[in-house]
This record gives sequence, structure tokens and C-alpha cells, in this order.
Amino acid sequence: MGEKVIPIEGVDPKELYGAANTNINYISGKFPGLKIVARGSKIKAIGEERLIDRFEQKLTRLTDYFSRYGHISTQVIDQIVDSGTAEVETAVDNNVIVFGNNGLIVRARTVNQQKLVDLYNKNDLLFATGPAGSGKTYTSIALAVRALREKEVRKIILTRPAVEAGEKLGFLPGDMKEKLDPYLQPLYDALNDMIPPRKLAQFMEDGTVQIAPLAYMRGRTLDNAFVILDEAQNTTMPQIKMFLTRMGKNAKFIVTGDVTQIDLPRKRDSGLLPTISFLENIKGIGIVKMDNRDIIRHPLVKYIVEAFDKYEDKFKEETNK
Repeated sequence: MGEKVIPIEGVDPKELYGAANTNINYISGKFPGLKIVARGSKIKAIGEERLIDRFEQKLTRLTDYFSRYGHISTQVIDQIVDSGTAEVETAVDNNVIVFGNNGLIVRARTVNQQKLVDLYNKNDLLFATGPAGSGKTYTSIALAVRALREKEVRKIILTRPAVEAGEKLGFLPGDMKEKLDPYLQPLYDALNDMIPPRKLAQFMEDGTVQIAPLAYMRGRTLDNAFVILDEAQNTTMPQIKMFLTRMGKNAKFIVTGDVTQIDLPRKRDSGLLPTISFLENIKGIGIVKMDNRDIIRHPLVKYIVEAFDKYEDKFKEETNK
């Protein structure tokens, strides 16, 4: 009889073990000759040494799978534990971008979202424009999380221009970070859907994931990074130029924006559409223009957006008379 304590590294043990330890109990059932005890980030295996060695090998492969895809299931456990081959064929849905928390599956849900995914595979710089709720930011962050898991990049950087959208930041309580965090909250929300909380906190602490106002990008060279500029309709031409020229080696950049929601004092100062117009024919740059058909929030959102569009078109016609 032997005994070995195996540390769980690189993943959140609670996520790996599953709700009410369903995953670890299912794994244990695959090894009836062993007594397996999971406590925190360590698993103790007691039994014959040859069985312990096999258990450790399979557990390592399961942990690697979970680290890469962010989920595990009984089908995956069956495939990895029961497989006698060195390589495991991962039965991952080709349409899935990333597996999130609590069983969440993030996939392209519209034609233009799928186009964004396809263009990502062929280009290092992407522009995605579209109305609120069309999934341009969420899909982009899913691609970033996948790239980090698959070690295509070393860090994710999410940024927004700190434009006072109808409110005065100076009157908000707290220091600059506390003033800006609510404005950056949609980015935190998306990450919280896709990365386990403890892991995300660790990433934020060590700089693997960074969320900051656009002004903080000045002077940096962003190598080995997946960088997303959100709300880019609120950037001026000099700002968007500054951002794009931060692009370093092995970097992926996505710029997202909704040109119907410009919060700059003068809407004509937005640099997003002019930038797209003179970069669109450059090889290595992809452009996706989403529309109301891509809206995937509450069904009413689509009709609200359409109603506002009609109102604005009518207002323009009347003012031009």
C-alpha cells in the first residue's frame, strides 16, 4: 500500500471538483482500487503505487484540459481516464469560443459575431462596430480569454477612454481608480463570466489581466498581449492613433465602438469612423459592422434601438429642411 498527496496547480480546485464535488466524486469512481480524499488544493490517493501513478497521470491531463477550456464534464472525464492513447481527442464544439463559469458556454450567436471570430484567426487588428447589445465587446473578451488559456498571449489588456458620459467624474467619491471602476464595470462583468473569481483576482494582482483608462496606455509597447479598446467612438483621432501605435510583437488588437452613442462634446471629433475608412484596405486588418440583427439582449432592446434610430433620422431630416 502506498500514499501520495497530489497538489492541484493552475486552476481553482472548487471549479475543478464541481458543485458538491460532483466531478471529483465521478473521477474517484473511475479508480475503485484507491481511496481518494480531496481537501482544498491537494488530493490524497491511498492504494497500490501503480494505481496511484495512473491516477496522477490522468489527473494531470484532466487539470490541463480544465486549465485550457475552463470546464470539465463526465464525457471529458470518460474520454481522458478511459483513453489508452497518449493524446486525447477533445470533443470541443467548433462554434464554442470559450467555456465560462458555472457551465456557461460562450459561442458566436449571430452571423456577424461568427465573422468576428473568423476574422480574428486571419488578422492581428480588428474593428467591430455596432449597436448596444450586439455582442461586439463580449465576443472580443471571449476571444481574449481563449487566447490566454491557449497561451497565444501572456496578458489581456482592456481599456476605455474615460469620457464623462453625461456625468462629472470629479463629483464622484473616492480616488481616481474608485471613480473609474464603475465606468469600466462592463469589462469586469464579462471577465467574471469567463474566469473563475479566484483566478481572476490572481490575474489582476500579477498583471496578467489589466483594465485601465485609455490615457494609461500612452508610452507603452504592448508585446505578447491581447488588447481591446472598448467604447472607441469616444476617442479622438490623436487618441486612437496613440492606441494603435502601442501594438507590439505577437499582439492582437480589437477596437469596438457604437457610433450612435458618441459622448464627446462634439460628435464630429470622434476618430473611430475616419480611422476605419482609411485602414480598411490594409492586409492584416479586419472590419466587422454589426447591426440590429446582432442584438442578443432582451428582445425589447432591438426595438428600442430601432425606434431611436428612426427618431434620429426624422430629427436630422427636419433640421436639414
